[in-house]
Amino acid sequence: MDLDLTGRHALVCGASEGIGRATAHELALLGASVTVLARRADVLQAVRDALPAPAGQSHHALAADMDDTATLQARIEAHVATFPAQVLVNNSGGPPGGPAHTATADAYLDAFRRHLLAGQILVQALLPGMRAAGWGRIVNVVSTSVREPIAGLGVSNTVRGAVAGWAKTLSRELAADGITVNNVLPGYTRTRRITQVVADRVARSGQSEETVVATMQASVPAGRFAEPEETAGVIAFLCAPAAAYVNGTSLPVDGGRMASI
Repeated sequence: MDLDLTGRHALVCGASEGIGRATAHELALLGASVTVLARRADVLQAVRDALPAPAGQSHHALAADMDDTATLQARIEAHVATFPAQVLVNNSGGPPGGPAHTATADAYLDAFRRHLLAGQILVQALLPGMRAAGWGRIVNVVSTSVREPIAGLGVSNTVRGAVAGWAKTLSRELAADGITVNNVLPGYTRTRRITQVVADRVARSGQSEETVVATMQASVPAGRFAEPEETAGVIAFLCAPAAAYVNGTSLPVDGGRMASI
């Protein structure tokens, strides 16, 4: 199986922690040079310095805020002018929880800007380098809510669905250029996001954290939360040469939690 990414450059967003950080590590292990992107410059430097870097690999840190699309566009365009990337892992923190019907218009606009508009800016910036190479991988880290909406995550359910539709459209538009576009749908994963979800459910239900976690884990056939590295391994595979004919998919990594086929 060809998993070799030697000579490729990957941009991994939301790379300061969790799934993003684990993905950067996995891609570096496969031979890619990696640019890690997130808001916190000091944390990013530590992430970059910890990446495996055999001879021929050169890693970079790029501080940018996905919510500030104008600055994001300027910084990413300047970066890829020097370091063209053929792999994009589009990943960012989810919107705050709450019902869909009580969310403000600004909450929807903020989430749309972070998850879809920022993704569009990144794709447009990286696309010339992918086309020049005749090869590209775009993987969006989304949510199982694109298949089965999650209670208490109204804004996220809405915007994640928009991202999935955008990605499917791109997959059909870019396939002839040797570029694949796929989504990974993480289930319950040990990240800061799951801490937020648990806290929201504790506040709504009045139950203890232990009870909420036990209930959530009981809904997963695997009986546990995923580790970020388990999701990162799937993302890395979709970025590899071996996944060249996987395109336009939304792949759950959820321990079997979703009931749909």
